[in-house]
Amino acid sequence: MPDITLAIDSRHIGLLTVNRPHVRNALSWDAMRAFAEGVEQAHATPALRALIITGAGKAFSAGGDMNDLKDSPTREAGLRLAIIMGDALARLDALPCPTLAALNGPALGGGAEIAVTCDLRVMAEDATIGFVQARLGLIPGWGGGQRLMRVVGYARALELLTTARVLSAGEAHALGLANQIAGAGQALVAAHKLAEQIAAHPPAAVQAAKRVLRYGLTPETGAALEHERAEFPPLWESDFRHEAMRKFLGGER
Repeated sequence: MPDITLAIDSRHIGLLTVNRPHVRNALSWDAMRAFAEGVEQAHATPALRALIITGAGKAFSAGGDMNDLKDSPTREAGLRLAIIMGDALARLDALPCPTLAALNGPALGGGAEIAVTCDLRVMAEDATIGFVQARLGLIPGWGGGQRLMRVVGYARALELLTTARVLSAGEAHALGLANQIAGAGQALVAAHKLAEQIAAHPPAAVQAAKRVLRYGLTPETGAALEHERAEFPPLWESDFRHEAMRKFLGGER
């Protein structure tokens, strides 16, 4: 089965699935490119009324696949990583229809960045979300810092990025990071129900609602995303990140 699949049902609801459960849906270089292609396919579907993103199995996504990325330690590789997924998530952000993340399990690091890029998040009661990049001496490289801040505010975002704390579904809901909590194993079902409620209304009105709310976001968002991207490559190349990666792949925590 392909790493990334996009299916669109009769109600014009899309489902973008990361199919790498053997690595908790972590993204290899190839999977990142496939993810970007999936988002472009969604853009090429003008009738799309909502897009759900989820992961196969018991995880949403663990972010980058460290086993695949371990041989790419340079600043140039860090920039490449930031560009591929940073651009893919910018395109996801730009979809005219509402986007929903169905968190059936952990969304960590880059997985949390994917989740927070979506307009809405539905978490299973046993799912977690954490911006854990600091554990590897990193920051979000895909624009997740800016997007987290616009959801939870500056102080909460700074706390989460600098402590690398993993939130339960209840904690995420209390911060406004999760819109709904579903039963264990029911995140995708609940996300579909929410998407169906959205798809029941005229697309022109739904898309206009998304546009007018986004007009209220800071006009400096684009520049802020560029600053975030620029900070990532030197951290990727740092000695601390290399040693932390070695420990991570060796099973140390």
